[in-house]
Amino acid sequence: MASINSDSARAFNDLVEINKTGAKGYQEAAEGVSNPQLKSELSRLSQQRAQFAAELEQQARQAGIDVTNDNTVEGVVADAAAAVHRGWINLKSAITGQSDAAILGECETGDQVALQAYESALKAQSIPAQVSSIIQKQHGEILAAKNQVTQWKASNR
Repeated sequence: MASINSDSARAFNDLVEINKTGAKGYQEAAEGVSNPQLKSELSRLSQQRAQFAAELEQQARQAGIDVTNDNTVEGVVADAAAAVHRGWINLKSAITGQSDAAILGECETGDQVALQAYESALKAQSIPAQVSSIIQKQHGEILAAKNQVTQWKASNR
């Protein structure tokens, strides 16, 4: 396996945190929407993100990367950003009276942030090919989810 540098390790940590945040965000979104079909789909996406985080954590361990250290500056910043994003979902829900379209808009924003992190990770030079293929696959699934959320948002206006 290729040696992992600090940029690659940070990319792993960022992706794990983003997926954990995504799992929480999607679960909160599922609890906030009124449409039963959307509740089900958003819960499924929450489970998907939790699975992505677990898959990345396993790959990181195999590469000798500790993804449990969230006391790094990057980890603290990621946690703060995650809290802000969850707060926006909660705030948006309160302001709009549980508008499904508004909640879906926040999910869309969260997925856009995740996609950017995935694209940055894919640029890291020392990520092993096997891991890169997992990251590419997850990126594609997040992009598909974002596109689906956009469609749901349009039909729930």
